[in-house]
Amino acid sequence: MTNQAALESKAKPAVSQLRCIGCGSAGGTPTRNLRCPACGDLLEVIFPEWNKDHGVRATGLDADGLKLLWSGRRSSSQAADHSGVWRFREVLPALAEAEEPITLREGNTPLYALPLCARIAGVEHLQAKHQGMNPTGSFKDTGMTVAASFARQQGFRWVACASTGNTSASMAAYASRGGMRSLVLIPEGQISWSKLAQSLDYGAVTCQLKTDFDGCMRVLNEVVQRMPVYLLNSVNPYRLEGQKTLAIELMEQLDWRVPDHVIVPGGNLANSSAIGKAFVEMKQWGLIPTLPKISIIQAEGANPLVRTLRENGGRALVPVQAETLATAIRIGNPASWKKALRVLQATDGRVEQVSEVEIALAKAEIGAEGIGCEPASAVTLAGLKKLVKDGFVKSPETIVLVLTGHLLKDPDFTLKFHRGDLFAGSRFEKEAEVLVPQQRAPLVLEANADAVVRVLEKAGS
Repeated sequence: MTNQAALESKAKPAVSQLRCIGCGSAGGTPTRNLRCPACGDLLEVIFPEWNKDHGVRATGLDADGLKLLWSGRRSSSQAADHSGVWRFREVLPALAEAEEPITLREGNTPLYALPLCARIAGVEHLQAKHQGMNPTGSFKDTGMTVAASFARQQGFRWVACASTGNTSASMAAYASRGGMRSLVLIPEGQISWSKLAQSLDYGAVTCQLKTDFDGCMRVLNEVVQRMPVYLLNSVNPYRLEGQKTLAIELMEQLDWRVPDHVIVPGGNLANSSAIGKAFVEMKQWGLIPTLPKISIIQAEGANPLVRTLRENGGRALVPVQAETLATAIRIGNPASWKKALRVLQATDGRVEQVSEVEIALAKAEIGAEGIGCEPASAVTLAGLKKLVKDGFVKSPETIVLVLTGHLLKDPDFTLKFHRGDLFAGSRFEKEAEVLVPQQRAPLVLEANADAVVRVLEKAGS
């Protein structure tokens, strides 16, 4: 028996249950909209066997054994091992023995060094974990593979979500791959056409509602109460379990050396919640010795978490009427705000907000590294600059930015930026003059070599 086979034979599936983050009740049957039946708050996945006596040994292996097991699966021919999520299945809720996961080989996303952005921000060690390199172009895939698999296991024929774009694209793809139908509710005129095109191509029944994201969510909650439809928004606790594997994969890529800071965009706040949950669990399991500081960055026009902390210290959510060109985080009433607050408290992280122009500039600066991302991802670099300026992030510290979506999720934003008309006629027009040095509009020339040579000569001067 090989070493890998011996590790596989010892590994055990996780025993999990759902627990309310509000009243703490566990093991009950959730409501149709995946809330606590006792108090109506959100649910989370816990692993009761991983108590102080058993720890990570409940998986059948110690921490070092798990690391070797997961690393060895990279060369496996099994479909589940090709997934950067299910490769870590010992720390995920277990599917039934005969149930195969719905997978598109999600995860396995690159970690890029950002030397140019590091100099701009005033730090020495800056990297980006690019979740936009997932199959449908966003971090949503890592959560969707788990939640969609549980939906199919429970016998649902229909799954549904409200979305600003990325969730709908991911859900539609995984539903189709798993032989299910999908329903998408999107706010009319408030998502990128590129994201909408994905949902349509993957076969979703797509409804544009005359409201914002939060309005779509209200309608969807009523629909799932009346129809046999499984909810796949981030209130679904299985989504967060899949998304937490980003942190485990990141630690592998860093040879299990914990960064000082991890900076995440803040929209519905499930991703920061999932990443924080993973780091806390890894420390409990003995996989890492310390926690990074996890900070959350929001757009100024969609800043409910910022306002919640600044206006009442996190005692009650302060919803806002969200407005930002970073459509993936245009959410004013985030469902996972309590979970995100716990992450900030557990890791001593910060929450910060950035302007529309700061987002656009940061996006162009990341692009200048040869790495494209959607606008919502760029809030991380814009926020880092502020965290460095106020002294929270020190120059020698190690920082990882989480980029959540691919450049091609919103090409209109990029084209308008480089043409110089992204903020034309808006209240940001004067402020946006700072963007001019970063703009690279296409040049219209006569069809001869001399014209092109003159451009090269000018650019090289």
